[in-house]
Amino acid sequence: MMHRYPFIAVEGLDGTGKTTLRKGLFRLWQGLFDITPLCLLTTNFLSAEHAGQIVAGKYRPSAENSAAYLSAIVADKNATLEQLVQPQRQARPVIADRWLLSELAFFAVKHGARAQDTYKALANGLADGPDVTLVLELPPADSMQRAKGRSGDAVRADWDVHHVQSAVHEVYADVTASPQSFPLLGTVVRLDAAATPAQVIGSAWSALEHLGLIPGLPTDNETES
Repeated sequence: MMHRYPFIAVEGLDGTGKTTLRKGLFRLWQGLFDITPLCLLTTNFLSAEHAGQIVAGKYRPSAENSAAYLSAIVADKNATLEQLVQPQRQARPVIADRWLLSELAFFAVKHGARAQDTYKALANGLADGPDVTLVLELPPADSMQRAKGRSGDAVRADWDVHHVQSAVHEVYADVTASPQSFPLLGTVVRLDAAATPAQVIGSAWSALEHLGLIPGLPTDNETES
């Protein structure tokens, strides 16, 4: 049977270490298995006709463009699944820098929508989701301090402020507390982002091993057979 590699989403507030974790997983697969993962972003603009709606909904959110933005996100994610994720999973893991959880938080904060309602609308249109969502957890004050210390990153006046980041953090906490209500997140693994980068990467890798998502390690079903 041909192996199907995992589709992994990495989520968390800005500054929690998403890029560090993604690069760490990338290098582990390269170094241990000589496999180069495919890395992608939450929005890939592969459904070109929806690009304008995505830009408007993200940067000029309003009651008038909320529904169009949600439809555009569904179209873009389905195009990403069809063109990038699904074709590659026979050959390599796919790691997304944000995927679904961040959309639930954005719609809650910027469009005033409950996470459950946004999820329902997305789930009705999406064909697939990640096997696992790795959520880096850190208090907003700490994540903002880290984010401000990075070079080359612009601080967004309407987003990188404490009350907004606290609201995003609250959505993350509510959703990850009841992951069974959001099955398109896959298995939700919560990681302590206050740990050292090596510890975070090690915890993530151990979780992937436990879930049977590392190549060369049998899944529970394969072991039983």
